[in-house]
Amino acid sequence: MRSAVVAAGVVAMAAHASAFVPTMSAQQPLATRANFLRSAGAAAATAVVAAAATGPVAPASAAPLPAVGSAAPDFTLPSNDGGKAYSLSDLTGTGKTTVLYAYPGDFTSGCTIEARGFQKDIDRYKALNAQVVGMSVDSAEKHLDFKKKYGLDFILLSDKNAVVADKYGAKLDIPIIGKFANRITYIISPDGKIEKVFTDVESHVAQHSSEVLAYLESKKA
Repeated sequence: MRSAVVAAGVVAMAAHASAFVPTMSAQQPLATRANFLRSAGAAAATAVVAAAATGPVAPASAAPLPAVGSAAPDFTLPSNDGGKAYSLSDLTGTGKTTVLYAYPGDFTSGCTIEARGFQKDIDRYKALNAQVVGMSVDSAEKHLDFKKKYGLDFILLSDKNAVVADKYGAKLDIPIIGKFANRITYIISPDGKIEKVFTDVESHVAQHSSEVLAYLESKKA
């Protein structure tokens, strides 16, 4: 399981290299961004080659994926909500099911598709008494730009050094590029327990929100 999740993370990193280059602005013209991504792709390819040689494994201290039924690891992180910090208890204290999704980076193709998918379905989540919360290594400021550009009506948490991703078994260290959060989604019950973990997200990111909703709706049946 761990090796499969790590492999998916390396593929995601190659596809979404722009997440880790802070000089690219979301406001740049499309042609400029396209040129940037072509050059960034070369850096990503180099990283993947290095990963193949050294092994794209998480650090020895990285936690395993949390087990279903176990307590979700606690955290407090700043957000796109004016920099306001949210803890796990803040989220579970609402009495809602929390859909916590870890992802590589704002403004990247797969992550944008994933976020917009959650946003498209946001009213259905609310009807199911569920809240969507994203988490990546991006800053709160970049999260705010991402939220504004795509009209995202949910919280994005800034896990700058992937400390919380580590606790959730989602942290990856990729040679040359560095630390990031793998694309994994956790369903956390109002009592703070892990209900379900989605690890195979990268292969069908555009349909991911639909599968999360299907799970939540099955609980109501």
